[in-house]
Amino acid sequence: MAVVDLVLRPGTTDDAAECGRVCFEAFAGIAREHAFPPDIPSLEVGVALTEAGLSHPGFYSVVAEIDGRIVGSNFLDERSTVVGVGPITIDPAVQNRGVGRRLMLDVMDRAAERRAPGIRLLQSGYHNRSFSLYASLGFAFRETVACMQGPAFSHPVPGHTVREATDADLGACNELCRQIHGVDRGGEVVDALKQGTARVVEHGGRVTGYATDLAFFAHAVGRTTSDLQALIGSASAFGGPGILVPARNSLLLGWCLANGLKVVQLLSLMTVGLYNEPTGAYLPSILY
Repeated sequence: MAVVDLVLRPGTTDDAAECGRVCFEAFAGIAREHAFPPDIPSLEVGVALTEAGLSHPGFYSVVAEIDGRIVGSNFLDERSTVVGVGPITIDPAVQNRGVGRRLMLDVMDRAAERRAPGIRLLQSGYHNRSFSLYASLGFAFRETVACMQGPAFSHPVPGHTVREATDADLGACNELCRQIHGVDRGGEVVDALKQGTARVVEHGGRVTGYATDLAFFAHAVGRTTSDLQALIGSASAFGGPGILVPARNSLLLGWCLANGLKVVQLLSLMTVGLYNEPTGAYLPSILY
């Protein structure tokens, strides 16, 4: 039965603790129900994640309340031209009552108001209800992505040099992303440069790939699979639940498996609006 007394409002940093609790409990409950490890491993991580979204000017946030009690939240990453949804979380006590649909419609309306050409998200392949919700809202399935985790391994790729990215690399990174995806993700690259997590790979005297980090909430692009192999093979660790590898890139998937990484779960990349078939190699973030 749908919740009729639901109130939606903008999120504030004061909501971090309660939104973080809901985020942790929602992800933990769904993962436990399907015998998978949770994407959000602890309450502290849930609070930190929601606080980051609530305080960052590049994110839009919406909070759902019933009788003044927070029962869910959703975020829209607006740092780049194409926007990414998530994390969306609903208190287990009110799941399957229409709260998620209302939260999704809110961020989709926000994207329409801002004239964003496309919206993207990734959803856990084991969660059929969320897949059905997104499909019913017009999201098209694009491809299966494997979340992979394991010990870091040193694996240099001949002819490819990986180094820390600098502000001077921003233009080359954006141009490379436009060539592969049709749009750039410059806002995310700027944040990664500030945080010191961005890396570039050079081949033949030019930048041929970059990664904002090798982590769940980071993305990477490369002209070829070899560029991504160089970036992955230079990482000191894989942050969060792991890196996200498009399953259809069988060369990269098999290479990761051969080097000790394991598939944690499969996810679905889904989109509304503008979507260009990638013309190179890439790793999406959990947001897209």
